[in-house]
Amino acid sequence: MDARRAGQGPLQRAWLALERALDRIFPAGGNPLAHLGALACLLFAALLVSGIYLYVAFDTSVSGAWASIDALSRQQPLAGGWLRSLHRYAADAFVLVTLLHLLREWVLGRYTGFRRYTWLTGVPLLVLAYVSGIGGFWLNWDQLGQYSAMASAEMLDALPLFAAPLTRNFIDPAAVDDRLFTLLVFIHLGVPLLLLFALWFHLQRISRPEVWPPRALALGFGGTLALLALAVPVHSQAPADLAVAPAALAYDWILLHLHPLAQAGGAGAAWALVAGVLGVLLLLPLRGGATPVAVAVVDPGNCNGCRRCVDDCPYSAITLEPHPNGRRGRQIAVVAADRCASCGICVGSCPSSTPFRSTQALVTGIDMPQWPIDALRQRLQQALARAGGARRIVVYGCDHGADVRALARDDVAGFSLACTGMLPPAFIEYALRGGAAGVVVATCREDACEFRLGARWTAQRLAREREPRLRDVVPAARLRLVQAGPGDESVLLAAVEAMAAGTAAAAATPSTGARAAR
Repeated sequence: MDARRAGQGPLQRAWLALERALDRIFPAGGNPLAHLGALACLLFAALLVSGIYLYVAFDTSVSGAWASIDALSRQQPLAGGWLRSLHRYAADAFVLVTLLHLLREWVLGRYTGFRRYTWLTGVPLLVLAYVSGIGGFWLNWDQLGQYSAMASAEMLDALPLFAAPLTRNFIDPAAVDDRLFTLLVFIHLGVPLLLLFALWFHLQRISRPEVWPPRALALGFGGTLALLALAVPVHSQAPADLAVAPAALAYDWILLHLHPLAQAGGAGAAWALVAGVLGVLLLLPLRGGATPVAVAVVDPGNCNGCRRCVDDCPYSAITLEPHPNGRRGRQIAVVAADRCASCGICVGSCPSSTPFRSTQALVTGIDMPQWPIDALRQRLQQALARAGGARRIVVYGCDHGADVRALARDDVAGFSLACTGMLPPAFIEYALRGGAAGVVVATCREDACEFRLGARWTAQRLAREREPRLRDVVPAARLRLVQAGPGDESVLLAAVEAMAAGTAAAAATPSTGARAAR
């Protein structure tokens, strides 16, 4: 825990502070910074739907392209014109959200180890988004589209890819024929399909990926774009004319910023910048940083192939294979080391991870060698024994959430886990039977969980909605679940004080609580 907290640099702390501030503005899990990937998927869906409508009305000839697009804005302002504007703004927003998503993952250090695959498959998505967005301007075939097409051709000519210069296709109006324009249409339609395929690869090692933001956030974000498209409609600029150099242009700096850069410093400088940025992004996972940790270990004698760990793993790191004992139909969990996040969520899902087992050493079906569940049981027993008859509050926290060390109270026994999701619900009952006055379980915010699903599974297990369930014999008054992320120590302290006050009031009738705990 200490090492992980010490590893937070000033940039990461500033980012987390920003997210906490936005949590107060966007309650109920609606913080947009926590759902950037899902927002990108929402925008991509909006681009696909609006793009289909635009393509139906689009004339794919060089002579009719500008007129067909312009007619949407002039003749159908509340239908085609609005959808065209929405398409344009959604394209800009898609690139910005994707960039912000990439920035967030970099700031939080989520690009090494088990996240390496997701990072390396995510960087190309940004490239495809830019290519698709730039290609969309060409199809308008107005002066801005003409400028973008010629600037793109000049940049490509700087690369040793083509036998003949592409710019010769834009020397005079006769050079731009329907055949060339059909190729431009194909590029703009084909790249999004390739992007969709790449997105599928990007999500391969993520179980239950969030591809749709919370309803309130989706409606708010989508509604804002819809109102913007209605209030500030997008119109075509003057038709393209290769005989005239475009003068004043209404520029899109989000998607087309490479063009003026290439004009100012040359195409070679622009390509050097692109190659440098992509090189840094692709090499980031290879640099030293994250300390290797042991992965989950399966004990064949205690694993019965129940598949709970398979269902609960956030990164699809666990599969079932035939059991080595050779018994027909028997299976055993197998952990892929390169996918394991060392979060321990699988331990919390294992039915054998119960402290009530009468074994000298608690050996479970699956366990974390660096944080064995038996060590947690021993630490809990020792903490309750040191209480000397006093009724302590037991707090289970997360290494990536509020720091349980901040609870400097004699009546509190705090335990910080790799993820709260590794806590078997039976440890709640075990602590209460051992003399604890109450138990507080502190998870990260569900939408900002370090391991994606730890907070969600913990909440569902304690609510008796997911196996392994908290038993009904545990009184609700002696258990409190709180979401407290990094920097939310005050929230955690308030929850502990509330639990202490509640248990103190019930101490006058201890027999009631004792009977309920049996």
